[in-house]
Formats: sequence, structure tokens, C-alpha cells
Amino acid sequence: MLNQSATILRITSLLLLLMCGSDAKLDIISSRQDYRVGEEILLLCKAGADGDVTWYKNGDEIDDDEIVSKVDYTSYKLLIRKAKMQDAGKYTCACEFDNGHKSDTQIILYVYDGPSFGGTNTYHEFLEGTDGVVPCLVTGLPTVDVHWLRDKQDIPSIAGRRVRKLPDNSLYIEKVQRDDAGTYVCQAQIRGRPIYQQLTVSVVVNAPPTVTLREEVKKVIAGPETNVSLLCLVDGLPKPNITWTMPVTFDPSHHQFNSDRSQLSIQSVARADFGEYICTATNKIAESSATIMLHVFEAPEVFVSVDQQRVAVGERVAVSCNVTGHPQPELHWLNKQNGQTLDSTGRVRAVDGELVIDEVVPSDGGLYSCMAVSTSGNASRDVAIHTQPGPPHYLSVSPGPTSVLFSLKTFPISGGTPITSFVLQCRKSPTEEWHETVVSTSDTLVITSLKPYTTYTVRMAALNAAGLGQFSIENRVRTEGRQGEPDRPVLSTNEMKVEGNSFSVPVRQIDDGGSTLLHYDVRYKQDTEGSKWKESELPSDAEAVSLKDLAYGSDYQLEVKAVNANGSSLPAKFNFTIAEQPVSSMTKGSVVGIVMVIFVVVFLVVDATCCYRNRCGLLMSIAVKLFGQKVPGLKMVEEGDGNTNGEVKLKGISQPRGSLQQTGTQTLSKEGGPLTEVTCDKAPLTKHEKTHPPVIDA
Repeated sequence: MLNQSATILRITSLLLLLMCGSDAKLDIISSRQDYRVGEEILLLCKAGADGDVTWYKNGDEIDDDEIVSKVDYTSYKLLIRKAKMQDAGKYTCACEFDNGHKSDTQIILYVYDGPSFGGTNTYHEFLEGTDGVVPCLVTGLPTVDVHWLRDKQDIPSIAGRRVRKLPDNSLYIEKVQRDDAGTYVCQAQIRGRPIYQQLTVSVVVNAPPTVTLREEVKKVIAGPETNVSLLCLVDGLPKPNITWTMPVTFDPSHHQFNSDRSQLSIQSVARADFGEYICTATNKIAESSATIMLHVFEAPEVFVSVDQQRVAVGERVAVSCNVTGHPQPELHWLNKQNGQTLDSTGRVRAVDGELVIDEVVPSDGGLYSCMAVSTSGNASRDVAIHTQPGPPHYLSVSPGPTSVLFSLKTFPISGGTPITSFVLQCRKSPTEEWHETVVSTSDTLVITSLKPYTTYTVRMAALNAAGLGQFSIENRVRTEGRQGEPDRPVLSTNEMKVEGNSFSVPVRQIDDGGSTLLHYDVRYKQDTEGSKWKESELPSDAEAVSLKDLAYGSDYQLEVKAVNANGSSLPAKFNFTIAEQPVSSMTKGSVVGIVMVIFVVVFLVVDATCCYRNRCGLLMSIAVKLFGQKVPGLKMVEEGDGNTNGEVKLKGISQPRGSLQQTGTQTLSKEGGPLTEVTCDKAPLTKHEKTHPPVIDA
């Protein structure tokens, strides 16, 4: 019994030990270890089970209730509202659990002040070639370490280096150079802790301006196409401002600068631009200047009132010319067509610098040159005089079947500007208007679509940019017939006939072209949009073109060509009209009735004739039924005259053919026996019977 109790006690103790071991866990929860002076510090101690917690700093118990407080049964916090440097240290959280187990945990807190750069200057300027010192004033607790950086590279504190850190944390730059300008970083770090601050410092290097000239003397010849550039090479830091002093007033249309004004460009240099040009460079350090001497020489220059003048033949032209230069040039006018210099006499002359031409003729067209001649050079300007071309000379014409060909031995006088085309004109009589064709100079000079065997008057004139020139002398020419082809057929339209919707017009051929006419090609169509041509042929001996079944109330176009072995003629054309269809007063029923009456009358007449003469037909059949063989008033065959030789055949019966030789005949006995019935119900009329009295064909 005692052994069992002891065993139970040991098991219980073991369970309690396991429970205490699992619950005896402490954690201090904190956001960080480093705190700036004045910040709030909050530490939370979390226990794994119920117990009493005690906070210690550097081994001394903290019993201040404002600092230590209980959150819940297992959590206790330590709160320092404004941290001070002395609050740094090791903090311990100790717990005595209700089961008697004890545990503790620690955390080290760091409190710092700074680092701070105070009133350190962040902008420094140094003159090129002098020594520069850039201080970095740093304060902070605990101890602060200072580093200088440029482009993220540490600047060491090595004696003898041109750029280095001094023991007082200043940056030293020996004999400042231009590439020392830039941005530097002073970095201050709390020793041993990842707490640091950076200060960016700008270093500027200054240099006095200097001016360098590529050319101290510049020589140019004045003229509207002459431009000159004066270059002033300036150096200095900060970048100097450049100004120019000129011997003439600044004109934006005449003087132009580049973006930094280091280059002055003078457009269309004139003699007045001669003189000294002073380039001055200025910055906050100093000022510097240099002088460029510009020498301007003026070559002769020519000005004319017009470069080109268009004038009609017979008018007067005058073009003035002025020349400038140093020394003053001489003025001359030159006729470039013949290379002669003009004087002050004649129809084409030069008077007081003016070109004068009286009563312009086509040969006056062309180029004239005004020239300026002096010891400093020569210059000239051309003047183009344009007028109409001259008349064509040495012109010959030759006829074709439907054309006239023009031939020129030489081109007419151009009038000073190229001939672009020729105007060809023709007419059949003086009372007619001229018919005109414009032909390019590169094409054949021909008038086409003329009538064969016709006399025309023709002429030609040249055309250029100034206008139409004079016409050539008139030529009379008769066109030929086309080789081997028939002439156009003649339609006698005054003899045409229109009957209802039929049309006819006589046709005849004057000239067959030396070859037998084969036929006529005829085509016609309604004169409406979308109508198609209908075509047919007529024999060569046809005397008229006849068209039937045409549409009433329509206009028609007709074309007829004569065709032989060599081809076809030009078409003879004619337009005609088919009148509206006449309106009938009879109705359709009336027409049908009239036709029926006519049919019945004709039938009765034919049947009665058949019955009376040949005893056949419908009436004969009815009479026999009513009266027997003796029909009153009927002429019997036996009463006829003449000898029948024992047999009598009915009149009008043709000789029998083939197997039907007995059909349609009736033999009568000589003794006058009874006459058998004869009918013609099914006997068709032959062609012979239609032209002779009807006969019986049973």
C-alpha cells in the first residue's frame, strides 16, 4: 500500500515538473534596441504561466509603479515615456511561477543623442588653383565617427593625398582643380551602432574668364551671298557672359549669334560692316576681352529692274540696270544672241544703263546681259526677253485620204523661249470658222478626220510661253480617197419612206475603191441610253436599206458602210423617227365578230358553189336528206352536152395518182342508172384548185 502511494506521488511530481518546465517560458517583446533621447521605450514581458514578475536594470530591481505595470495575469510591461542617456543598459525580466519555478530573460537597450551637424555650411566656392577646406561639424552621444564620401567612395585620411580628411573631420582639397567641383557627403555614425546621419555638401570651382581668337584679322568680299563668322573662344567658371561691341548698329536680320553668343555671323556682308569687333567675357570673378579686325572688299554687283520680261510683237521694251562696287564699275549691255555689245544707236540700244528695244520682232527674243567691270572683279546679270514666235517658213503640205500632213524644213524663230506646240487650222470655205488642232513639237504635224475628195484651206502657227505666233501663208489642198477602200455610201434621205413601224431609204455607191463591192454593213439602234446596236448585211446590188418591226414613237440612229476586199468605208449616218402608233376606234370584240362573219360568208359561198356545180358539200348533203336524189333546180350531170362514150366523169376531177386513183371520181352508167351520193366534206383544196373553180376531191 505504501509502495503504491509512493509511486503515485512520484508520478504526480513528474507531471508537475513537466508542466512547470513547459510553462516556465519568458519573452521580452520590443520594437528595437536603439532609441533616440526623448523617445518612448516600451518593453513587454510575456510569461508562459501565472506567477510574479520583477523588472531589473543592470541588476537593480525597478520598483517604480509608473514604469512597471501589470497587463494581465501573464504579461507585464515596462514603460519609459521620455528616454534619457542614463536609461541605456541591460533590462531583466524575472518570473517566479505559482508552481515555484523561476525564470528570467534580458535585453540591452541603447539610448543615443544625435548625430547632428549643427550649422555646417553645405555650399563652398573655391578659386581654381587655391587650397580648399570643407568643415563637417558633428555632435552626438555616444561617440560619433565621421567619414567623407564622393560618388559613394570613402575619402581616406592619408597624408600627402591631394584630397583627404583631416583629423578635425574637415575635408581638405589641395590646389583646387575644375574636376574637384561636385557633391560630397559627410557621414556621422554612432560608434558601434547602425545609427548614422548624412550631410550633402556642394563644392564649386571658380575660374576667371579668358578669351582666345582663332583669327585676329578677317578679310572678306562683300556681296549678298557672302556670310562671315567671327569666333570668340571663351573659358571661365562660372561660365562667362559674352558681349560684342560692333562698328555698326546691331540688326537681328543682319547679325546673328549662336546660343552662348561666342560666334557672331554677319549675313550678306556689306562694305559698311568694315571695322573692329570686340568680344568681352565676364563672370563674377573677372572680365576679359579681345578684338577682331574685319576688312570688307566690295566686288562689282549688278541690279536689273526685271530678270524676265514678256512683250508682244510690235511693242516697246525697256529694262534698267544699276551697278555698285569699289571702285565704281563700268556698265555694258551685251546681246547674247549675236555676242555684240550694244551702243546708244539703233532700234536695239543701251542708253544711260537702260536696255531699249523699239517695235519688238520675234528675232529680238532671247538673253541680254548687263555687265559690271572693275579692277576688283566682274559681274553680270542676264535679262530674258520673251515674245511670240515668228511665222513658219519653208512649209509644205501633203494630203492623205482623210488627213493633211505638214512638213517644216526649219523651225520658226522661237521668240526667246522654246516653242512648245504648233496650232494647225483648216476650213473648207472662207465663210467657215477655222477648225483648230494643237500638236506637240514632238508629235507628227497632221490634221486628221477630214473628208476624202475634199478641198481644204490650211495654215500653221507656232506657240510658246509668250503666246501664239504669226500664221504661215495659207495653202489649198484636196484630200485623197483612202487606198483601196470604197467611198462612203450615199443615202437618199429625201426619198426615205416611213410606213407604220417600217423604214426604208435608197442607197447608192459612187466609188467602190477599185475593187468589187462585196456588201453593205448596216447597223441601227434606238437613240436612247443603254440601247444596243442591231447589225445586218445587204447585198451589194441592194437599192435601199429597209428596216421593219421598229418601235413606235422612237428615234433611231442608222449607219451604213460599204465593204470590199480592201476594207470598209466610213459610215454614212442618218437619224430618223418612227411616229406614234395610230389609235383604232374598234374594240377587240368587234374585230373578232367581223372576222367570224367573214368566215361564215366565205364558207357558205364555197359550199353553195360546190353543191350547185359538183353536188358536194354540206348543203348538198342536207338537200339529199330532205328531197332525195331529185333536188329541185339542180343541174344533173346527164343533162350535159357532149358524148361520154358510156362514162361520164365529174368536171374538175384531175387524173388519179397512185393508190388514190379511184378516189374523188364517180362513174355514171350510160343508161342513166341511179346517181350515188357524192360529198366533199374531207376534200382539201390543192394549189391548182385555189386558182381554178373548185372541184370535188372526195
